[in-house]
Amino acid sequence: MERRLDPDFAEFAAAQTRPLLGFAHALTANQHDAWDLTQETLARMGERWGRSRFDEPAAYARTVMVRLNIDRIRRLRRELPLLGGPRDEVPPDLVVDTVGETDAWLVEALVTLSPRQRTALALRYVEDLDVRAIAARMGCSEGTVKSQLSRGTERLREHAREHGPLRVATGREDR
Repeated sequence: MERRLDPDFAEFAAAQTRPLLGFAHALTANQHDAWDLTQETLARMGERWGRSRFDEPAAYARTVMVRLNIDRIRRLRRELPLLGGPRDEVPPDLVVDTVGETDAWLVEALVTLSPRQRTALALRYVEDLDVRAIAARMGCSEGTVKSQLSRGTERLREHAREHGPLRVATGREDR
Protein backbone atom coordinates (compact mmCIF):
# COMPACT_ATOMS: atom_id res chain seq x y z
CA MET A 1 0.00 0.00 0.00
CA GLU A 2 1.51 3.31 -1.07
CA ARG A 3 1.02 6.24 1.26
CA ARG A 4 1.23 9.76 -0.07
CA LEU A 5 2.61 12.64 1.92
CA ASP A 6 0.11 15.41 2.62
CA PRO A 7 1.34 18.55 0.81
CA ASP A 8 0.59 20.70 3.88
CA PHE A 9 2.66 18.40 6.07
CA ALA A 10 5.50 18.34 3.54
CA GLU A 11 5.51 22.15 3.60
CA PHE A 12 5.43 22.17 7.41
CA ALA A 13 8.28 19.65 7.62
CA ALA A 14 10.41 21.58 5.14
CA ALA A 15 9.88 24.85 7.02
CA GLN A 16 10.33 23.40 10.51
CA THR A 17 13.17 20.88 10.11
CA ARG A 18 15.96 23.40 10.65
CA PRO A 19 14.37 25.18 13.67
CA LEU A 20 13.43 21.81 15.21
CA LEU A 21 16.95 20.54 14.68
CA GLY A 22 18.38 23.59 16.45
CA PHE A 23 15.99 23.09 19.35
CA ALA A 24 16.78 19.37 19.50
CA HIS A 25 20.50 20.17 19.59
CA ALA A 26 19.90 22.50 22.52
CA LEU A 27 17.96 19.72 24.28
CA THR A 28 20.42 16.91 23.65
CA ALA A 29 23.80 18.66 23.20
CA ASN A 30 24.59 15.94 20.68
CA GLN A 31 24.19 16.29 16.93
CA HIS A 32 23.32 12.64 16.31
CA ASP A 33 20.68 12.58 19.04
CA ALA A 34 19.33 15.89 17.73
CA TRP A 35 18.80 14.41 14.26
CA ASP A 36 17.13 11.33 15.73
CA LEU A 37 14.87 13.45 17.91
CA THR A 38 13.92 15.72 15.00
CA GLN A 39 13.12 12.77 12.74
CA GLU A 40 11.04 11.06 15.40
CA THR A 41 9.15 14.30 16.10
CA LEU A 42 8.36 14.81 12.42
CA ALA A 43 7.33 11.16 12.08
CA ARG A 44 4.93 11.50 15.00
CA MET A 45 3.54 14.75 13.58
CA GLY A 46 3.14 13.12 10.16
CA GLU A 47 1.19 10.20 11.63
CA ARG A 48 -1.35 12.55 13.18
CA TRP A 49 -1.35 15.30 10.55
CA GLY A 50 -4.47 14.25 8.65
CA ARG A 51 -6.38 13.09 11.71
CA SER A 52 -5.82 16.01 14.08
CA ARG A 53 -6.17 19.75 13.90
CA PHE A 54 -3.30 21.73 15.39
CA ASP A 55 -3.81 25.36 16.40
CA GLU A 56 -0.07 25.91 16.34
CA PRO A 57 1.67 22.92 14.76
CA ALA A 58 5.19 24.26 15.41
CA ALA A 59 4.48 24.67 19.13
CA TYR A 60 2.88 21.23 19.25
CA ALA A 61 5.93 19.75 17.50
CA ARG A 62 8.19 21.24 20.17
CA THR A 63 5.99 19.79 22.91
CA VAL A 64 6.22 16.39 21.20
CA MET A 65 10.00 16.84 20.99
CA VAL A 66 10.34 17.69 24.70
CA ARG A 67 8.30 14.65 25.68
CA LEU A 68 10.23 12.37 23.33
CA ASN A 69 13.45 13.70 24.82
CA ILE A 70 12.23 13.01 28.36
CA ASP A 71 11.42 9.43 27.28
CA ARG A 72 14.87 9.18 25.66
CA ILE A 73 16.53 10.31 28.89
CA ARG A 74 14.58 7.79 30.95
CA ARG A 75 15.50 5.01 28.51
CA LEU A 76 19.18 6.02 28.64
CA ARG A 77 19.18 5.94 32.43
CA ARG A 78 17.97 2.35 32.27
CA GLU A 79 20.31 1.28 29.47
CA LEU A 80 23.58 3.11 30.12
CA PRO A 81 24.54 1.21 33.25
CA LEU A 82 24.22 -1.98 31.21
CA LEU A 83 26.34 -0.70 28.32
CA GLY A 84 29.31 0.02 30.55
CA GLY A 85 31.02 2.73 28.51
CA PRO A 86 30.59 6.35 27.51
CA ARG A 87 28.82 7.15 24.27
CA ASP A 88 30.73 8.36 21.25
CA GLU A 89 30.84 12.12 21.11
CA VAL A 90 30.50 14.26 18.03
CA PRO A 91 33.88 15.49 16.72
CA PRO A 92 34.53 19.14 17.69
CA ASP A 93 34.90 20.22 14.05
CA LEU A 94 31.37 18.93 13.31
CA VAL A 95 30.05 20.97 16.25
CA VAL A 96 31.79 24.09 14.90
CA ASP A 97 30.36 23.45 11.41
CA THR A 98 26.87 23.12 12.86
CA VAL A 99 26.71 25.96 15.39
CA GLY A 100 29.55 28.26 14.38
CA GLU A 101 32.87 28.86 16.05
CA THR A 102 31.59 31.53 18.43
CA ASP A 103 28.99 29.28 20.02
CA ALA A 104 31.00 26.04 20.13
CA TRP A 105 31.95 26.73 23.76
CA LEU A 106 28.23 26.98 24.58
CA VAL A 107 27.58 23.53 23.14
CA GLU A 108 30.43 22.21 25.30
CA ALA A 109 28.84 23.93 28.30
CA LEU A 110 25.42 22.44 27.57
CA VAL A 111 26.92 18.95 27.77
CA THR A 112 27.81 19.64 31.42
CA LEU A 113 24.15 20.24 32.33
CA SER A 114 21.72 17.61 33.47
CA PRO A 115 19.09 16.72 30.86
CA ARG A 116 16.35 18.47 32.85
CA GLN A 117 18.44 21.63 33.23
CA ARG A 118 19.23 21.58 29.51
CA THR A 119 15.55 21.10 28.65
CA ALA A 120 14.42 23.94 30.92
CA LEU A 121 17.08 26.31 29.56
CA ALA A 122 16.30 25.40 25.96
CA LEU A 123 12.60 26.04 26.48
CA ARG A 124 13.35 29.33 28.23
CA TYR A 125 15.99 30.79 25.93
CA VAL A 126 15.47 29.03 22.60
CA GLU A 127 11.67 28.89 22.70
CA ASP A 128 11.26 32.03 24.90
CA LEU A 129 8.68 30.38 27.16
CA ASP A 130 7.77 31.57 30.64
CA VAL A 131 8.02 29.35 33.73
CA ARG A 132 4.37 28.26 33.58
CA ALA A 133 4.64 27.16 29.94
CA ILE A 134 7.92 25.34 30.61
CA ALA A 135 6.33 23.49 33.53
CA ALA A 136 3.44 22.43 31.29
CA ARG A 137 5.78 21.16 28.56
CA MET A 138 8.07 19.35 31.00
CA GLY A 139 5.21 17.97 33.10
CA CYS A 140 6.53 19.29 36.40
CA SER A 141 5.86 22.08 38.90
CA GLU A 142 6.82 25.71 38.40
CA GLY A 143 9.13 25.46 41.42
CA THR A 144 11.01 22.61 39.77
CA VAL A 145 11.40 24.66 36.60
CA LYS A 146 12.74 27.63 38.59
CA SER A 147 15.32 25.48 40.37
CA GLN A 148 16.40 23.79 37.12
CA LEU A 149 16.77 27.20 35.43
CA SER A 150 18.72 28.59 38.37
CA ARG A 151 21.08 25.62 38.70
CA GLY A 152 21.58 25.34 34.95
CA THR A 153 22.32 29.04 34.57
CA GLU A 154 24.85 28.93 37.39
CA ARG A 155 26.57 25.92 35.86
CA LEU A 156 26.76 27.75 32.51
CA ARG A 157 28.26 30.79 34.26
CA GLU A 158 30.92 28.60 35.89
CA HIS A 159 31.76 27.03 32.54
CA ALA A 160 31.90 30.46 30.87
CA ARG A 161 34.32 31.74 33.53
CA GLU A 162 36.66 28.84 32.81
CA HIS A 163 36.12 28.19 29.09
CA GLY A 164 33.99 31.04 27.75
CA PRO A 165 34.42 32.90 24.48
CA LEU A 166 36.42 35.75 26.04
CA ARG A 167 38.98 33.32 27.42
CA VAL A 168 39.18 31.44 24.12
CA ALA A 169 39.39 34.64 22.03
CA THR A 170 42.06 36.33 24.18
CA GLY A 171 43.94 33.18 25.18
CA ARG A 172 44.11 34.55 28.72
CA GLU A 173 43.96 32.26 31.69
CA ASP A 174 43.35 34.91 34.37
CA ARG A 175 40.84 37.70 34.39
